[in-house]
Amino acid sequence: MSQKSDYDAAYFTLLRAHEELDHLRRYQEYLGEELARLGQFARDIHDASGVVPRKFRRLIDSTDKPTLEAIGKRRAVVLAEQEAIPERLAAQEAFVLEMEEEVAALRP
Repeated sequence: MSQKSDYDAAYFTLLRAHEELDHLRRYQEYLGEELARLGQFARDIHDASGVVPRKFRRLIDSTDKPTLEAIGKRRAVVLAEQEAIPERLAAQEAFVLEMEEEVAALRP
């Protein structure tokens, strides 16, 4: 390939790498927000039980346990993703740096 083609390829790879890094950072924020939402939803289920007498809530209350179990499963997945994201971010940041250096070296 010509130097111009090499530069263009590296430049567009750098753009995609920056975009991926931005997406990972937004995903990290989303994970934190999702944990807060899940916690609030679980608290709301618990807190709502005292608002209306039990005889009226019986059918709805029967779904509390499966709902809270589902929240727990989702929370476990979110926590696992939160644990993995720093390593993914570090790898992507290293790739962006590598591509920035390559683009600078190939700059016409």
